[in-house]
Amino acid sequence: MKNILFKIFKRRINYKSSVEVRVFKDAVLHNLHSYQKKYPNVQFAPVIKSNAYGHGLEIVGKILDSEDLPFLMVDSFFEAVSLRQSGVKTKILILGYVTEEQIFQTKLQNLSFAIIDLEQLKNVCQQLKSPTRFHLKVDTGMHRQGILLSQVDRAIAIIKSNKNFILEGVCSHFADADGENSEFTLEQIKKWEEVVKIFKQNFPNIQYLHLGNTAGSFYSNKITANVCRLGIGLYGVNASPFVDLGLKPALEMVSLISSIKNIPAGDKVGYGITFESSKGMIVATVPVGYNEGVDRRLSNKGFYKVGAVFCPIVGRVSMNISSIDVTEVPNVKFEDEVVVISANKGDKNSVENIAKMCSCIPYEVFVRMPQNLRRVVV
Repeated sequence: MKNILFKIFKRRINYKSSVEVRVFKDAVLHNLHSYQKKYPNVQFAPVIKSNAYGHGLEIVGKILDSEDLPFLMVDSFFEAVSLRQSGVKTKILILGYVTEEQIFQTKLQNLSFAIIDLEQLKNVCQQLKSPTRFHLKVDTGMHRQGILLSQVDRAIAIIKSNKNFILEGVCSHFADADGENSEFTLEQIKKWEEVVKIFKQNFPNIQYLHLGNTAGSFYSNKITANVCRLGIGLYGVNASPFVDLGLKPALEMVSLISSIKNIPAGDKVGYGITFESSKGMIVATVPVGYNEGVDRRLSNKGFYKVGAVFCPIVGRVSMNISSIDVTEVPNVKFEDEVVVISANKGDKNSVENIAKMCSCIPYEVFVRMPQNLRRVVV
C-alpha cells in the first residue's frame, strides 16, 4: 500500500529542473530516414545502448517504436528489460555480453542474444532447453569480440548440435570505417564475404546479416548484408569522411543563471584560482559541472551560450557549478536560460566542437550526461 501511495504522490510532484536535456524527436527521425533513403538496399537497426548515447533509452526507444525496423540494439540485458518495462514493443537484439542465466531464464518477448565467444557458444548449446534466437559475432579483424575465422567450422558444428539454438543472424564489426584510408575496411569486407558464404551454405534460412555501423553504411553496396547498425548517426553526428547526409543534432542541454556578480580587474575565479580577470567583468554561475557531464577540460576553454552570446567558461568547472563571463550579454539577469550544449552544429558549444576542445570524440560528450538529468522530448 505504501508503494502505491508513494507512486501516486511521486507523479504529483511537478517542478522546473535547473538542468534539462532536450531531445528533438523530429531530428532523430530525420536522421534515421536520411540513412534509409540514402542506402535503400539495407535495413537500419538503431543502436540505443548506453542510455541511447545520452539521449535517454526509454525516450528514444518510444520515438522509434512505430518505425519499420528490423530490431533495436542494446548492449545489456538491463537495457532490454528497461525498454520492455517502458512499453517498447519493437524486437530487441542484445549485442553485448549476457550471462547464461539471463539467456536461459528470461521471460522477455521478441528478444535475441549475440554470442561473442566460442566458449560462450559451447556452454549455451550444452544447456539450452528451449528455442532461443541468436546472432553469432565473427571477428573479421577488429580483434575485440567474436569468434575467430579459424573457429567458424567448429562453431557451425556446435550450433547444429542443439536444435533449440536458432541462428537468426551473423554479424561482425568494422574497426576503421570512419578512416580516410579504406584499405583495412576493404580487407574486413573480403573476410566477411567468405564468412557469409559459409554460413549461408550451412544455414540457408539466416534472417539477418550485419557488418556495417554508421560510418560503414558508406560501404553497404560492397557488403553481402541486409542490416546496418545505426549508432552515432542517429543522433546527428556524421561519422563518415566520404558522405554528408545533412544530419540534425538531436539534443541540447540547457540550464540557467543562478547568480551574478561584478568583479574588478585582478580578481580570481574558481578552485585553484586558475583564472584572473584582466578587467572589470560580470561573472555568472550556472548549476552544471562535471557531475552533470560538463568535461573538466573545458575549464578556462569552453563556452556556454546566453541569448546570442557565447560566454567563456572562467575558472575550473566544479562538480555542480560552472562560472561564465557574461559581460557582453545585454541586460543579463538572474535565471536567464543558458545553453550548455547546443543543437546547432556551428556553435562553439556544439557536441562536435566540445569534443574537439577536449581532444575526445562526440560519443564521450554524449554518454557523460548522467541518466538522472531530466530529459524531455520536444
